Amino acid sequence: MTITEERSASSEGFDPIELEICWQSLIATVNEQAKALQRSAFSPIVREAGDLANAVFDRRGRMVAQAVTGTPGHINSLAIAVANILEEYPLDSLAEGDVLITNDPYKTAGQLLDVTVLVPVWRKGQIIALFGSTIHHTDVGGYGIGAGGRDVFEEGLWIPIVKLMKAGERNDDVWKFILSNVRQPDHMAGDLHAQMASGQIGAQRLLALCDLNGFDDIEALADEIITRSEDATRKGIRELESGRYESEALLDLADGSEILIKCALIVDADAGSITVDYTGSADASRWGINVVKNYSHAYTTFVVRSVLSPDIPNNAGSLAPIEMIAPEGSILNAVSPQPCTARHVVGMFLPNALLKALAQVRPDGAMAEGSGAVWTMQVSGNHDDGSPFITAMFTYAGGVGGRATKPGLDACSYPTGVAAVPIEVVEASAPIRFNAKALRKDSGGLGAQTGGLGQTIEFEVDTTREWQLNAVTSRLAEAPQGIFGGEPGAAGSFSVNGESVKTQERITLQPGDKVRLDLPGGGGYGAVSS
Repeated sequence: MTITEERSASSEGFDPIELEICWQSLIATVNEQAKALQRSAFSPIVREAGDLANAVFDRRGRMVAQAVTGTPGHINSLAIAVANILEEYPLDSLAEGDVLITNDPYKTAGQLLDVTVLVPVWRKGQIIALFGSTIHHTDVGGYGIGAGGRDVFEEGLWIPIVKLMKAGERNDDVWKFILSNVRQPDHMAGDLHAQMASGQIGAQRLLALCDLNGFDDIEALADEIITRSEDATRKGIRELESGRYESEALLDLADGSEILIKCALIVDADAGSITVDYTGSADASRWGINVVKNYSHAYTTFVVRSVLSPDIPNNAGSLAPIEMIAPEGSILNAVSPQPCTARHVVGMFLPNALLKALAQVRPDGAMAEGSGAVWTMQVSGNHDDGSPFITAMFTYAGGVGGRATKPGLDACSYPTGVAAVPIEVVEASAPIRFNAKALRKDSGGLGAQTGGLGQTIEFEVDTTREWQLNAVTSRLAEAPQGIFGGEPGAAGSFSVNGESVKTQERITLQPGDKVRLDLPGGGGYGAVSS
């Protein structure tokens, strides 16, 4: 049978060459979807930094393939979110031209600023796949990108799972409701159109793949890809030694509070499965740093897979053998109305605890503690003529921990993968002026492999009026720890006019105030040779 012959979803398995061709076509499709979204997005954090996720799903809501561009927190949350969306809107309830939207943080990516759009693909009168995207929007009203919200309702507009488009036409009531509750409706509308357009591009490419190969749908292809990925993942786990491996890591915040993450890695080699249990970790915080289960699961599965099976495609199959446990209502399994806009602070810190447990199983694949979460900034205020301005979130990264055979990376945003928004772009979006941006000398911990360097940034706002800063920082007292005898990196520092900031809340600043950020360096791996 050639790949151009007509066949149904119930046909037999794929020839290896044929399967590889189809797989590469799927990867090219979702990568093109992501590139289209980045090129057309309004928000700099999406366009410049790649703070997004794109993936294709089968009729059963299983993630088949993801784009290379994007963050683990977004993509692995999206892998769960689509099933949640289809539970509320089953395929048989949708008409051709419908598009679904939500930012429900507890069913998707954990914060209201992350909006998920789902575009169904129709062929011969039925839905054969869905293209999903999640991106960080500039603004959804409310508190903004900070940790000061007292509950989720104060943090912004909650969009339930609804139809953004109905039978190819705008669902006007939904559009009006969304755009009336945000500070920059043109940016919001532009980013939503970019998400829909990228989904349509994915749909066009997928239909071309079906035409070329004579597929009525992609169910057989999805089954083959997902089954192979799960089998390969379980095979790798079976090579490990069964057991329970425990670890912990301590995160401190600007107000002096501390968050303890306790982790137990449970390997069942016979079953080819891994369970990561966070029981004993901190209770939920009063600050908006609480993490929903989807997001905790996303970074948990990312870390396990990156150490044990980095070459296996990331999809429903390779994620299936990894289970996560976190007590409901704790800081790693937030429930409504616990605030969660700055959930990345703890979510991106999880790898520091989990990597210590994995180091007991696979020391050559582990690394020392790094800075953890990116530091996020959002500036808002009024121009001298009274007109408002608000920046999209801009981020900075500290150093990554040293690795078994390589030093840690300098100013690199592991584990999230987002790039820094260029300072020229930030300065063009608001009256911000950067006075300094440089690597922090000697901030990486010493070791057989040294930790990566943090960085120093200083900026001010050119205005004659007071202005507001939403800043989310961490690791200001507890330095990133080394591993296997490596020394700790430097702790961070967050100050205004030379005075340390001691709050997680939004602060009001005056013309001429200077903000200085000194990001942590990574810990060292292994003892320094004598």
